Amino acid sequence: MNSFGVNFRISLFGESHGPAIGVIVDGCPPGIPIIQEDFMTDLMRRQSGSKGTTKRKEPDLPEIISGVLDGVTTGAPVALMTRNSDKISSDYDEFRNVPRPGHADFVSRIKFSGFSDIRGSGHFSGRITWGLVAAGVIAKKITASMSISAKLISAGGSEDIEKAVNEAIASNDTIGGIIECSVKHPPLALGEPFFYSLESALSHIIFSIPAIKGIEFGVGFAAASMRGSVHNDSFVDSNGKTSSNNAGGINGGISNGNEIIFRMVVKPTSSTGTDQTTFNFKEGKMTTLKVKGRHDTCIALRMPVIVEAATAIVLADLILTDRGIHGTRKM
Repeated sequence: MNSFGVNFRISLFGESHGPAIGVIVDGCPPGIPIIQEDFMTDLMRRQSGSKGTTKRKEPDLPEIISGVLDGVTTGAPVALMTRNSDKISSDYDEFRNVPRPGHADFVSRIKFSGFSDIRGSGHFSGRITWGLVAAGVIAKKITASMSISAKLISAGGSEDIEKAVNEAIASNDTIGGIIECSVKHPPLALGEPFFYSLESALSHIIFSIPAIKGIEFGVGFAAASMRGSVHNDSFVDSNGKTSSNNAGGINGGISNGNEIIFRMVVKPTSSTGTDQTTFNFKEGKMTTLKVKGRHDTCIALRMPVIVEAATAIVLADLILTDRGIHGTRKM
């Protein structure tokens, strides 16, 4: 399914080399000021162009199709789209018979009985995250009292990101990275246990971003080697502030008011320029695959704004889902 959320619900559509891609935001509250320029800062952060990213260059201009009148949301579904123009679909023809190792080429062909769109990886392309970022701009307006920030903290196993990217380019290979996201000033008690807890909702949407392979909150996996007396975050005032933040701002799947901190693993881009031995499904034998075309050396470079958007979407949905135990929450 291509939809996420309960009350603030997003639905992604389009293919990488189709006419357009976009998102529909259903449940968007009325009265939120929105104009085309609001989207450009984050959409430009997602774009390629810097060293280590694909040479494909799309303008990414958003078209507001519905749900906005005179620069303000109406309460109806907000539909946003952008046209695809910079396409070289022939680069992907070979993958019908020789699917890329590590990519969705093979499984999508089986899943959709051979009808999946292979051009530019179709609906499995990282380009589809344009819709996440666009929806995230609206979500950030709902979560304006919070400060959501994500950054790439390592690439290719190194904190020297520039060096790691340069080495990957020189070897004609690809690398992954680790993104850290923080939410400062979150409201207390966001999260709906068990199956829509803050951690499970964030994990759900983060794993929907292409290339994500792992996530941890607070100290994460390091908690397994800690004693409870050390891992526990002691409360130090009546507002719930804690002396440490090993839990990453979440207890029992509910925000405790402290900074929310989590990290995620981005795998290396599957489309590597290094020769790979793999199976030719048409000829029924092993072959050597050398991927052509324009691909990211390190897709993690473009991930922070996507992660911020996904986080804002979850928080906006939980705000609108909140039971309001403490009265109407200020957004």
